[in-house]
Amino acid sequence: MVLRRFLPGSGGAARAPEPKLTATDTETVRRIAVQLEAMPVDRARYLAAFAYILMRAAAADMDISDVESRAIERLVAEYGGLPEAQAVLVTQIARNQSLLYGSTEDFLVTRQFRGLATLEERLSLLRCCYLVGAADDTITAEESDTLQGIAKELDIERDAVNAIRSEFAPKLSAIQAMLKLQRG
Repeated sequence: MVLRRFLPGSGGAARAPEPKLTATDTETVRRIAVQLEAMPVDRARYLAAFAYILMRAAAADMDISDVESRAIERLVAEYGGLPEAQAVLVTQIARNQSLLYGSTEDFLVTRQFRGLATLEERLSLLRCCYLVGAADDTITAEESDTLQGIAKELDIERDAVNAIRSEFAPKLSAIQAMLKLQRG
């Protein structure tokens, strides 16, 4: 699967003066964006929210595995156009923020991302969340519930969510359990 970059401000057109981080940015977005100081603020803000939401998907079952963390690092590097070391740093900050502020920041960061992103970018993020959930070959019931919540918070229509979910059906724990029962 080829992943495309969806980052604001990555085009070559003349730019308006660079915006600054504001009080409306969540603590998570501010903390990660500061580490991306060489990047335009809009891109850093977008990538910070992107990384945090991927970590939210990984943390849904209360266990962020090494394979899920590596998947997030790869996605952050590819979508952000970051070198590996910087993608690892962004992922680690997102992990720490998720562990410290998870329930408080989850909705706020997702809502902020929704405001920053186009529908195509939100769909891409949801697909990436499914990739993270499936990184260990099983999307647990808890992860599935969280993915559905993220989709709702991103304001993605049910048909689009179901299309993405169907791509990952073999990885859903409920489907795996049903197939195992059928095999006897």
